[in-house]
Formats: sequence, C-alpha cells, structure tokens
Amino acid sequence: MEFIRTDLNLDFMRWRKHALIVSLAIIIIGIASIAIRGINWGLDFTGGTLVEVRYTQPVDVNEIRQQLELAGMERTTVQFFGTSRDVLVRLPSIEGVSPAEVSTSIMETLRAPYGEIPVESQIGGQQLCSSRQGAIEDCNVQMRRVEFVGPKVGEELTEQGGLAMIYALIGILIYVAWRFEWRFAIGSVTALVHDVLVTISLFSVLQIEFSLAVLAAVLAVIGYSLNDTIVVFDRMRENFRKLRKGTTIDIMNRSLSQTLRRTLLTSVTTLLVVVTLFVFGGEVIRGFSFALIVGVIVGTYSSIFIASPVVLTLGISRQDMQLPQENQA
Repeated sequence: MEFIRTDLNLDFMRWRKHALIVSLAIIIIGIASIAIRGINWGLDFTGGTLVEVRYTQPVDVNEIRQQLELAGMERTTVQFFGTSRDVLVRLPSIEGVSPAEVSTSIMETLRAPYGEIPVESQIGGQQLCSSRQGAIEDCNVQMRRVEFVGPKVGEELTEQGGLAMIYALIGILIYVAWRFEWRFAIGSVTALVHDVLVTISLFSVLQIEFSLAVLAAVLAVIGYSLNDTIVVFDRMRENFRKLRKGTTIDIMNRSLSQTLRRTLLTSVTTLLVVVTLFVFGGEVIRGFSFALIVGVIVGTYSSIFIASPVVLTLGISRQDMQLPQENQA
C-alpha cells in the first residue's frame, strides 16, 4: 500500500487566499514582536561572557539566577546545559569591566555558598578547592569553559550574517530566472523571504536565543526550501509543455499533486532527524534544531501555498513555457 496515491489531483490553488491571510498574519505579528520586544540575540551578536559550570549535585537555575542578581549581575541568562548539574551562565558585556573579571566574579559568587577557594593544582582535570575546614578537595562548582565575545565582533557578525542572506537570495533569483523563467524566480524568492520572516518571527515571539548556529540553520532552511520549490517548478514546466488541455490553475494543481508524495516523504524524513536533535541534542543545538524544524514545515508549506500562487498571480501561461521553435523536436 502506498503512503500517498500518485493519481491525486487536489485543488491547492483554491486555498491560496486563505494561505496568504495566514502567512500575512504570522508575519505581521512577528514584525510587531520584533519592533516591541526585539530579537533575543545571543552572545555571538551582542558580545559578552559565557561560562559553563558543572555542579557535583543537581541544582535549581532559579536559585543560581538569584545568587547572581544579588551580587549585582543583572540581565544574566542561566540555563541547564544537558543535565541538571551542568549550567550555562551568559552575561552581556559590562562597560569598564574586563571579561576575565566578569568570569572570576561569576565563579566567586557561585562558590560562595560552599565556602570554597580554588587552588592552582588540578588532578585528572578536576579543579581543587580549599574548604572552610582547610581541606583540599574537588570543587563543588567546576568551571568547564569560558568564552568571550567582544561587541565589535558581534556587530560584524550581525552585518555579515545579514549580507550572507541577501547575497544568497540574489543568487537564487538569478539562477531560477535563468533556469526557468522570471516569474518562477520571483515566486521562489518570495517563498524564501516568507520562510525566513516566519522563522525569525517565531524566535522573536518565543524569545528564543538567536545565535550564530541559528543563523546557520536559517541559511540551511533557504537551501532546503529552494530545493523543494525547484522540484515543484520543474514538474510545472514539464506539464505546461506536455499537457494540451486544462487551464493554468489545473496544470499547477496537477503538478503539485504529482510532487506531493515526494514532498511529504522528504519533509517527514528530515523532521524525524531534526526532532531527534531537538529532543536529545542538548542545549547547545536546541535553537539550531528548532529553527530547522520550523524551516522544514514552513518550507514545505511555502513551496505549495506561497511560491506557486505568486507565479500564478504574475500571469504565467502555457506560451511562456514553450521551447523556442528551433529547439522543439
């Protein structure tokens, strides 16, 4: 038994106006959220200090956050990093305070409840501390990693990341216009811009941290969505040249129905992988995998309900797809 029948002929274009309303609503909400709440930029873009800490016992991130706030470290982000003993502490850049001083202050604050003072020597990679009783033992709070990102580096990443997306869209516009037809090029780029805006809007609404890994995921989404759209457009071009009966809408609906099985199987298979990454991959790639999940779903939707309706609105016809007379068999 086949997963999806190959002889379906669904009327996708019937729902194009409804899809447009839904997409516009999501994008408008996202733009409003970006204007009001902004995007939760990660340290890669804003600059600051990241400290990875491991405790010997499970801890409560709310208590850690309160400790740091009482020590005067405001706007600190504290979250688990895989287990309830591993914690990530992020603190924006503080004017006049070096990153080394920030990381030292964070560790002193977190070790204060245990009365620990770190010593220089280490055994087996474990950091040793002097306890209140003067004994030398493993620290209850181990510093695993420290990262510093300067504000200037963050500004450069923001600018270069935005330019990378713009260059990618321009390149895609030129390629599709040359490979297919200018109406298809505009339709594909419109779908890609739609996918990027919806993904970024969700990150703003949910206030999920937008890191450099998330930017990489957004660029990957552009490639995935384009691949899906090109498959649909290729079938449309073939049907425009092969079928002698039917309106433009009929040919588009048939092309979308013929590629639906391939589209859904590809999307479901990809989602199985990225959902697994989201659930079991840990905090480091949580934003990356979430962006891919959104991108795969939205990319599949846009190749059907955004790219094709745009091409239809621009007035594509059978004559536009015919080969030049000298190239026809």
